[in-house]
Amino acid sequence: MAKRSSTPSILRPHAETAFAAELKALINQDKGVKPTGWNLSPRAVVDYLLGETLADGTEISPKYFGDRRLIEVAVASLVTDRALLLVGVPGTAKTWVSEHLAAAISGDSTLLVQGTAGMSEDALRYGWNYARLLAEGPSEAAMVPSPVMTGMQAGKIVRLEELTRIPSDVQDALITILSEKILPIPELNKEVQAVRGFNIIATANDRDKGVNELSSALRRRFNTVVLPLPATLEEEVRIVTDRSSAAAAGMELPPVKKDVAAEITRLVTIFRELRNGRTEDGRTQVKMPSSTLSTAEAISVVNQSRALTHHFGSGSGLEPEFLAASLTGAIVKDRGQDEPVWREYLDVVVRNRKGWEDLWEVLK
Repeated sequence: MAKRSSTPSILRPHAETAFAAELKALINQDKGVKPTGWNLSPRAVVDYLLGETLADGTEISPKYFGDRRLIEVAVASLVTDRALLLVGVPGTAKTWVSEHLAAAISGDSTLLVQGTAGMSEDALRYGWNYARLLAEGPSEAAMVPSPVMTGMQAGKIVRLEELTRIPSDVQDALITILSEKILPIPELNKEVQAVRGFNIIATANDRDKGVNELSSALRRRFNTVVLPLPATLEEEVRIVTDRSSAAAAGMELPPVKKDVAAEITRLVTIFRELRNGRTEDGRTQVKMPSSTLSTAEAISVVNQSRALTHHFGSGSGLEPEFLAASLTGAIVKDRGQDEPVWREYLDVVVRNRKGWEDLWEVLK
């Protein structure tokens, strides 16, 4: 009998683990100037995110499809003592970019603070082991450092997700950290001073119903880079196809083939038209649903549709009936508002589009 591995398969490995071979190759061949505390030079960090063929023939896969200048500005911001704020609608790869920036710069993307509406200052500063606190009183041994404190001490990048979901009074705890690069510990009459290499990458979106506006004092501490949605249909299809292919192995699905690519093009076309309020040729205006219909949502629809086809259908490809089921679930979030919009789009656009008869039959 075969011996089962004692280490279970990791569902989602960290970027520095999943792309360890690429990072090692870049480090070995990087001849650029590396800022103190950085594993790679700024140019090599950009190459890691956007993809490159190295001198020895090693292929660095692209992690982000978009304007190179945006990534260069983001990396240049982190070279200075200004923190970086990535802004965009949901699904514009803000989290993905921040994770890979941290992995390339610090070799560690795990120093993460997830912003929530109920978050306290402890998540940004430090907490206490209350058993030791009661037994010994305030001491360094009784302290539980936050990812921010750990990053300051180790000289690493810290990721702060959903900054605008954090209550305003908690947001302001960042001002001293970002401006003075210190974290006061009044209970011990001490402070933590940041080591070179420390910085913060925050993300925020402007369509979250729980948005807390940033104060002007805090906003000034960040260099802001806006990540847009893909500019063209071809670019968005490429992103969805690439990310779906990368996810296939982890979900134990067959590789993406050409017949799937055709369905992905139809899916992305629908998302873009409903998102933009007009058809791709610009001839027909359509109503817009309440759902975001981002690139990330399109990737989820493809993965779900392929899982349905693989386990409950023919076993390969992407069958229109399963794409239709996943599409409806993604678009109709509010039945009262979104269902009439979706039905009108089907009647006006899908029904009359040449080559989409099979999709119309299952969607109608």
